[in-house]
Amino acid sequence: MKECLENVRRKAPLVHNITNYVTVNDVANVILAIGASPIMADDREEVEEITSLCGGLNINIGTLNQRTIEAMHLAGKKANALQHKILLDPVGAGASALRTKTALSLMKEVHFDVIRGNVSEVKALALGSQSTKGVDADAADVVREENLQKMLSFAKKYAQSFGTIIAITGAIDLVTDGEKAYVIRNGCQEMSRITGTGCQLSGLISAFLAANPENALEAVAAATCAMGLAGEIGKGRLLEGEGNATYRNRIIDAISLMTGEELEKGAKYEIR
Repeated sequence: MKECLENVRRKAPLVHNITNYVTVNDVANVILAIGASPIMADDREEVEEITSLCGGLNINIGTLNQRTIEAMHLAGKKANALQHKILLDPVGAGASALRTKTALSLMKEVHFDVIRGNVSEVKALALGSQSTKGVDADAADVVREENLQKMLSFAKKYAQSFGTIIAITGAIDLVTDGEKAYVIRNGCQEMSRITGTGCQLSGLISAFLAANPENALEAVAAATCAMGLAGEIGKGRLLEGEGNATYRNRIIDAISLMTGEELEKGAKYEIR
């Protein structure tokens, strides 16, 4: 964990984001906070050129349109050709045919090193289910202690079949490459009350991947622990009268101030 974070700060990778308009500013700020550099570019005329300059690519389908769909395919194929690390955040997959179709089409044409989403989104891609509640996980899908082993088996099977790392995030986070899995218990419920924590995590993971290309699974787990830990720290620093808007800033503050030692000490995970 410590080494993965310190590599981000030392290498300061440039991360190309084609991401959600709702959360784009927070994604840029959390990437800056961890010590990397973001660039947001989604026009087909420049995405290949921009992604060529970067070490990682973060594709988030949260606010889709036909123009950006084409840009996602172009950037993804270029990043593959350059062997850059790529993440797919299939926001709302299962909520609409366009979102599900776009994510599946991207997965067919682009190899993603990581797919990160809530359990309903991942299930929509793996099984064709449609239980997503908007862009949130359906309550019936939430990873709990009582269904943890079943969800782990699902995540590992899906990771193996698609040859990618699967990161299912929620109350309990699961990160697996199909063989080894991290069960992560950092974070708090308050994080679900502000928009963008999932999108921020995808940006954070992309930065960790770009800085730790030979250690991808551990990089994804470290980023996931760091985001959850920042949520815990941010909650603890809230003062009376402060709510969601301040909490969002507290999380970014916690990321910017987090040390490798703090992450190593505060990460709550087990390997299965």
